[in-house]
Amino acid sequence: MVTIKEAAVETIKRLPERCTTEDIMYEINFVSQVLDGFKDAEKGKLLTIEELLKRVEEWAR
Repeated sequence: MVTIKEAAVETIKRLPERCTTEDIMYEINFVSQVLDGFKDAEKGKLLTIEELLKRVEEWAR
């Protein structure tokens, strides 16, 4: 699996030259969350669609 450092470097390389610090931080945070999700999935920490929809309904209250 890709390390967060490798993913961060590749992410930064793909950003436009005139990007802001906030752009960089946003993209790295997004990639980090995706990698965390992959790690959780590998550990079996998954939700069914029904469980997800139930949580979303609870959040909307």
